[in-house]
Amino acid sequence: MVDEALQNVGPARKENGVMAKPLKTRIVEVPADLLTRATTARSNGVTSTARRGLTLVASGAAYSRLRRFRGTVKFRIKLVELRLEEC
Repeated sequence: MVDEALQNVGPARKENGVMAKPLKTRIVEVPADLLTRATTARSNGVTSTARRGLTLVASGAAYSRLRRFRGTVKFRIKLVELRLEEC
């Protein structure tokens, strides 16, 4: 029996000669005005706009987890010294 999660996975595609991750096709209902504003702001199509939105949501979750470490990491170098090294 095929795993249900794999039934909706599209074929893997090649990008620059390298096998890309398999894609999933989903139907999503969104308000028309939101979709229009988002695609206009990105100057791209629906697919790339949706991918960017999903990436931002995933990134936001990762940044939330990182914020928990705020104030718990000790640095040995001072910010002023680091800035002086860059010049």
